Amino acid sequence: MGVEKSGEKYRCNVCGNEVVVTKAGGGELVCCKQPMEKIEG
Repeated sequence: MGVEKSGEKYRCNVCGNEVVVTKAGGGELVCCKQPMEKIEG
């Protein structure tokens, strides 16, 4: 699943890193070689 809009929040289930999207480009967020999980937004 790719990023759809700004304001979405994602978390890495490996290291706990969290990000907030400021500009949606449609790509998939990856951290620690794993897709990040959308948590809200």
